[in-house]
Amino acid sequence: MGRGYEDRSGAAASLLLDDQLCFALYAAQRAVTAAYRPLLAELGLTYPQYLTMLVLWERGEIPVKELGAALRLDYGTVSPLLKRLEAAGLVRRERSAADERSVRLVLTEEGEAMRGRAEAVPAQLLVSTGLEGSEIARLRADLHRLADAAAKATPE
Repeated sequence: MGRGYEDRSGAAASLLLDDQLCFALYAAQRAVTAAYRPLLAELGLTYPQYLTMLVLWERGEIPVKELGAALRLDYGTVSPLLKRLEAAGLVRRERSAADERSVRLVLTEEGEAMRGRAEAVPAQLLVSTGLEGSEIARLRADLHRLADAAAKATPE
């Protein structure tokens, strides 16, 4: 078997599946998303829709472009997501009066009201993982740092 690749220290890095950072992230992401599924089903939301609503609850009325940046998604991915949220009566898309090219997202009354029902989701997920709040905070900080470093390493 070959050596694979080396890390910064020059030590040989493993090519075993369970040693791969990408696989650990992939498996964790799938498991966490699955843990969210029954919680979000009660709200009638998919995981990407939930993330979209989180941004809107936090920031209020925003341009679609800003939503895409916040979610790290391109317009082609965001657009069908917004169509489904609009069809569900949770958001409205409105053209900016100042710039017809800019489309803003606005929560409907129903979208605003859903926030109260969604407030229990983070605590319920925490309970389902069995992790302490401090562990989640540390893990989240590490993942943000990893995402930022990987984004800097990726050519545009």
